Amino acid sequence: MSGLLALLDDVAGIAKIAAASVDDVVSQAVKAGSKAAGAVIDDAAVTPKYVQGFAADRELPIIWRIAKGSMINKLVYLLPAGLALSAFAPWAIPPLLMLGGGYLCFEGAEKVAHVLGWGHGHEDYEGKENTVEDPAHLEEEKAKGAIKTDFILSAEIMTISLAAIPESNFWMEAATLAAVAIMITVAVYGSVALIVKADDVGLAMSNRGRLGVTRAIGRGIVKVMPGFMKLLTIVGTAAMLWVGGSIIVHGLAEMGWHGPEDVIYGAGKAVAGAVGDASGTVAWFTKAAIDGVLGLALGFVLIPVGEKVITPVWRKFAPDAV
Repeated sequence: MSGLLALLDDVAGIAKIAAASVDDVVSQAVKAGSKAAGAVIDDAAVTPKYVQGFAADRELPIIWRIAKGSMINKLVYLLPAGLALSAFAPWAIPPLLMLGGGYLCFEGAEKVAHVLGWGHGHEDYEGKENTVEDPAHLEEEKAKGAIKTDFILSAEIMTISLAAIPESNFWMEAATLAAVAIMITVAVYGSVALIVKADDVGLAMSNRGRLGVTRAIGRGIVKVMPGFMKLLTIVGTAAMLWVGGSIIVHGLAEMGWHGPEDVIYGAGKAVAGAVGDASGTVAWFTKAAIDGVLGLALGFVLIPVGEKVITPVWRKFAPDAV
């Protein structure tokens, strides 16, 4: 009996350790994933365009197909590549992060330039009408294009998340990255599904609701969704510029040039000190605003490079993704 009790005690101890490890993985995954906010929001804002023009009953199957492709991108291709970088070439992570940050700045600045009428952004191509007569073929092409675009955004998310994971053993990093991949994919494409179907739900409520308040809510949802999509695009653009700018500034500090990061930190501290109340929040917003402005400036510099080099190459290899 004493041996059995000792065995049960050992099992309970192992279970506690395992539970603590799972809790650590989830906690680190949440913290690491939050660092990739700009790419995550952009992913959620970009994806709904790939189901425009399809019948309502095909929207969710298309989103599910893209979500599966996104999961494969993250778990099969990007996770092993990220772990290999961490193990054998950790010095390459800051430059790769800066490359991703520059891409976010370019994308955000291009969207701003398009709104201001300065040149042509991806939106000019996203508005093209579907000209393929075979719906099945069109669905296939759109899904492939979305998965290719997701690969770029997922690479940014996984690289940023990898850099945010505290130094630990191989298995903890692998489990944390896998948790990041799963949580972000579920969050992004679950949100996309809700966004895409919200107007259909609102329309059904307004037409079939038995109560006046139900029909009123349905009409409200239908009216609100176009504005919500515009707001999501604005928030996504701002997040891209903020995250991209902060990645560049932090990357410069990692490579030995601490001046920009120190200046921004000092500016945030000075503004927070002048305000007094909610100083932490004010300092964060000040830093984020400065990072965003720097990201926008860098993005404007990168737009000519993007239009003459990046976009033509990307269009050549992924014509349906733009």
